[in-house]
Amino acid sequence: MSKAVKSILLFYILLFLPIAMQAQVEVTEDETEDDEDEIVVTDQKGNEEIIEFPEAMTFDLDSLLNLYMAKTYLSDDSDCNMPDVNPTYSKEEYIERLSRMPCVMEMPYNEVVQKFIDRYSGRLRHSISYMLGASNFYMPIFEEALEIYQLPLELKYLPIIESALNPNAVSRVGATGLWQFMLTTGRQYGLNVNSLLDERRDPQKASLAAARYLSDLYKIFGDWNLVIAAYNCGPENINKAIHRAQAANKDSLINVKDYWQIYPYLPKETRGYVPAFIAANYIMTYYSLHNICPMATRLPSKSDTIMLSRNVHLEQVAEVVGINIDLLRSLNPMYRRDVVPGATAPSPLRLPQTEISKFIDLEDSVYNYKATELLSNRLEVAVKDDVPTYYHKSKRYARGKKGRYSKRTKVSRKSRATKKTKAKKTKAKTTKKRKSTKKRKRR
Repeated sequence: MSKAVKSILLFYILLFLPIAMQAQVEVTEDETEDDEDEIVVTDQKGNEEIIEFPEAMTFDLDSLLNLYMAKTYLSDDSDCNMPDVNPTYSKEEYIERLSRMPCVMEMPYNEVVQKFIDRYSGRLRHSISYMLGASNFYMPIFEEALEIYQLPLELKYLPIIESALNPNAVSRVGATGLWQFMLTTGRQYGLNVNSLLDERRDPQKASLAAARYLSDLYKIFGDWNLVIAAYNCGPENINKAIHRAQAANKDSLINVKDYWQIYPYLPKETRGYVPAFIAANYIMTYYSLHNICPMATRLPSKSDTIMLSRNVHLEQVAEVVGINIDLLRSLNPMYRRDVVPGATAPSPLRLPQTEISKFIDLEDSVYNYKATELLSNRLEVAVKDDVPTYYHKSKRYARGKKGRYSKRTKVSRKSRATKKTKAKKTKAKTTKKRKSTKKRKRR
């Protein structure tokens, strides 16, 4: 090959190589982006089905770790000597482990469940490490609420797929808090929302409301998989799916009140919701078999609440009692503007248990600290009336043609009377002329 030919080939290689590399990068990025929001499952007939991930499964780990609780009280400095590698297991091993979990709810295995287990143990393994650390604080709260309503305790893992254990999580459609309550449903179950307070973010109250809601859904459907599917998309959509399944299987004896039978008639995200729930229960039970270590937790071992009957700003508590304000926000995520609205109704303030006595001793000082600056809404305001008031004289308007109004100047009573008298005289003269004219014609 001559030098001239080599030079030409080299020129074209250098010309088109960046374009080819750019195209390759774009394809890779598109594939990654699609992989973050959905999975593709092939059914027995070879048809591909796209299933959307629950929204919390697409949260960025960095956004979770930016939460104050995570930054301050969680660390990966635990004694973990496991390799950061996800081992592979056979289908039979997964089936056997799922069957051994102490659950009332049905936890079956299938390809869709496997996809979600792979997601949690693979791409989301570090998020699971975070949630294992945070669960030391939240799980006792969830379990207590579920016990009150005598519900299966495996439901405590529902907030993992709802909010990734972030009390401040807000979905695309406005569902809020650990249990992702919509505004109307939250109010229906006694959760107050106003400018200062959002009890959907309150771990205790929202957990009790969620337990009551789940209990009501079970009274309707009588099947736990249908219950958690209804929790995701609403009971109306589950009823629609049941009726569509009935219409499509009139000659069959299948049980249409079965999540897996109405599966094709559900919204895309709900199709992945129950498999994600099963996978969450699996990974929170068998995380160590996938080389996942919980983050070491330094959360307050105990916390307690004190009821306040006056408005208090969290900065007042932080400065006087000596508590980090970000910690106060994390323990009281329901207060949207850092104000505890105790004057509206007795309101709880959650503190580390070691600080409760200190707050009681310094309570008056807390209320007085920068009160006018931090609680700026005034109780009474004087009207400043020593400035001259300027106004325009009133103008009269007369209705004209086509309903329009035109300005009419103000006239005195005397001039109005004069005009009326003149009009009467003119009318009388006109009448007299007409009468005289008629008499002449008769003659």
